[in-house]
Amino acid sequence: MSDATRAAAVGRTRVLRAWLDLTKPRIVLLVLFTGLPALLLAGGAPAEPRVLVGAALGIALSAASAAAFNHYYDRDIDGLMVRTRLRPLPAGLLPPAAAAALGLGLAWGAWVVLTVLCHPLAAVLALASIFYYAVVYTVWLKRRTPLNIVIGGGAGATAPLIAWAAVTGRVELPAVLMAAVVFFWTPPHFWALSLYRRDDYERAGLPMLPVTHGEAVTRAQILLHTLVLVAVTLAVGPLAGLGPLYFGTAAMLGAWMALEAAQLYRAPSTRRAISLFRCSIVYLFLLFLVMTLDALWSLNVA
Repeated sequence: MSDATRAAAVGRTRVLRAWLDLTKPRIVLLVLFTGLPALLLAGGAPAEPRVLVGAALGIALSAASAAAFNHYYDRDIDGLMVRTRLRPLPAGLLPPAAAAALGLGLAWGAWVVLTVLCHPLAAVLALASIFYYAVVYTVWLKRRTPLNIVIGGGAGATAPLIAWAAVTGRVELPAVLMAAVVFFWTPPHFWALSLYRRDDYERAGLPMLPVTHGEAVTRAQILLHTLVLVAVTLAVGPLAGLGPLYFGTAAMLGAWMALEAAQLYRAPSTRRAISLFRCSIVYLFLLFLVMTLDALWSLNVA
C-alpha cells in the first residue's frame, strides 16, 4: 500500500469515526441501559420482541439525535475547552451542517421506529426528550443559569418513560421513579466533573455552579443531591415491584456513593472530585444492571 493510499484510508477512518462521535455512543449506551428495566417490568409480562427491539432502537436513535444537535449548537464553546476541543466540529473534521442533518435524520428515525413498532406516546416522548436536550438545555439553560444541570437533568432521564410507554401506551409510577433516579444522579455527576474542569467552564463562559457560587457550595449541593438520590433508589424497589436483590444492592451502592460525596465535602481535592465522577458512572451502570437482573428474575419466577 502506497503512502498516499494509506493516508486516504486513515482520512476516511477519521471521518467515519467523527460521524460516530457526533452521536456520543458511550452516552447513548448508558441512556439505553437505563431504559432496560422499564422494558422488562412494564405490563407485568415479557413484551413482544417487536416492541422490545423497537423501543431499544427508538431510545438509542433519540439519544443520538440529541447528541448531534448538542454538537452543532455547542461547537463554539467546545473549541474553547480542553475536554471538548477535539470533537468533530471544532476539530474541523466535519462541517456544522453535518451534525444538524444527522440530528434531524436520527430524530425522524426515532419517530418512525417508535410509532410503527411500539406506541405513538413513546414516539412523542422521544421527540420531547430531543427538544428538551437540544433546545431547553443546550440552547436556553446551559449558558444562562447555574441550575442548567438540575433542570436539564430531565433530558437524560426519559429512557424509562419512553420504554414504559412503548410497552403499555402509558406512563406509570415505576417508570417515573426510574427516571427520577437518573434525574437526581445527574447533578452530582456533572458537578463533580465541573469541580476538576472548572478552568474549562470559566474559559467558555459557562455558569456552572463552581464558577458562579464557588466550590464549597458545589460540594454541599453534591452531598445533598446524593442523599436524595439514594432515597429515591431505595423507593424504586417496593414501588416498582423489585425484590431483595435490587434493594440490597441499591443500599450498598448508595452507601458507596454517599461516602464518596461526604469525603469530597469534608476533604476537598481534585483527586476526590475525579473519584466521585468515576464512581457515579459505575454506580449508575451497576444500579440499572441489578435492576435489570431483578426484573428478569421476577419475569422468570412469574
